[in-house]
Amino acid sequence: MEIIIPEEKITKVLSADICVIGGSCTGVFAAVRAARLGAKVILVEKANRFGGVATCGLVGMWHSLFDMECQKQIIGGLTYEMLDRLDKRGAVSGFRTPAESLEYGIRFNSEELTLELDELVLEHENIRFFLNTSFSRVIGEETGRVDAVILENKSGRFAVKADVFVDASGDALLCRGAGLPLWKSDKPQPPTSCARFSNWNTLGQHDLKELVEKYRSELPDLPCGYFWSMDIPGTPDMMFAGTRVLNCDCSDGEAISNAEVTARRQIRALMDMYRREFPENRLSLNSLPSAVGIREGDHITSCGKLCGDELLAGTYFDDTIGHGTYPVDVHGTDDDSITFWRLSGDKFTYHAQKLVCQERWLPEGEILPHYNIPLSSLIPADAVNVISAGRMIDADRKAFGAVRVMVNLNQCGEAAGVAAWLALHRQCSISQTDHNEVRQLLNNGSSCIIEPKETSK
Repeated sequence: MEIIIPEEKITKVLSADICVIGGSCTGVFAAVRAARLGAKVILVEKANRFGGVATCGLVGMWHSLFDMECQKQIIGGLTYEMLDRLDKRGAVSGFRTPAESLEYGIRFNSEELTLELDELVLEHENIRFFLNTSFSRVIGEETGRVDAVILENKSGRFAVKADVFVDASGDALLCRGAGLPLWKSDKPQPPTSCARFSNWNTLGQHDLKELVEKYRSELPDLPCGYFWSMDIPGTPDMMFAGTRVLNCDCSDGEAISNAEVTARRQIRALMDMYRREFPENRLSLNSLPSAVGIREGDHITSCGKLCGDELLAGTYFDDTIGHGTYPVDVHGTDDDSITFWRLSGDKFTYHAQKLVCQERWLPEGEILPHYNIPLSSLIPADAVNVISAGRMIDADRKAFGAVRVMVNLNQCGEAAGVAAWLALHRQCSISQTDHNEVRQLLNNGSSCIIEPKETSK
């Protein structure tokens, strides 16, 4: 059976220099960077708020801004600016020195970040934004060139024409619509839903793994996998991340729908477990995420794929636009295993919450100060006026395990916004933008792009 959709005429057409599809921090930072350079920007987000996983997903954790040697700040720009703003509201843990953030990361209040992202966007009169607005399709006759996008919200369907487009959808929706090649991992990392709890401290000391195994036959929806949690600055609450939906194709609409419900059932089972084990506790479930946290979906085929061996060798790229210290972190696709390659040189593999293997991947006494992210991994091959920013980055399994986290993708968003403005300003295709200009403009905006002479690699 098929349904023929009648030809339609879109009468509402808006124009901008740059259009950003997706309002995660990655997308917002792309829009703000372009706007600060003078572009007229339209920013589109399907949810009711900006921030993506950091706000809708309740994942209030960014990682250290410093290298592993505790000598150099390697991340700045809008990530630092937002942390500084949150600090003024008492909504973030320490981040200004290595000692404050290298071991436990930077924890922030997701609700306060929502408010700060609103303010950041509103401060730029040349950004026009649409929340609760869905991307529908691309209009364009040439592969890799987008003339306009069709969007839909409560007012109906409308179009946005722009000179350059940034795909920050997370799912490569714009790139796919533009006919650009995509690829899918044969072992995609599984999604996770977080939850926010009050009175976690009333549970007292306990071994979560032992409890889960104790109640697994009674509560079969209990999650498997690696658990972690964090306090939420400015509140007495706790964020818990422990669900895992195995064998999920996060680029499939039905699969991700089922994943949302499966993850919530896992959280419900955890609450049932705690109520049975600690009947006198005052633990309460405060909030659930408005979207499951997707680790991996479709990837673009880029001008320069990032490989794990290069990343862990500290390879310096001529078009480096960001840096990171978050370890390579690879979650099993069909079991609860997880492997970390830490920049300290240690490799750990866990299975069923037990450490099953520990070894050195670097010679004893050596560490990797940081790794680098190249601009070319964000630029789709054959793209004319489209650049990506977000988890569709072209990176192999090992490299993706490191660069996929928010503090790294924040930097990719800023670079994409700057590159989009340069393509507009120079009237060239996105692949012809001068990466040296991109890097200089990023540093002019308080990023910390390391030059070759500053690195030993």
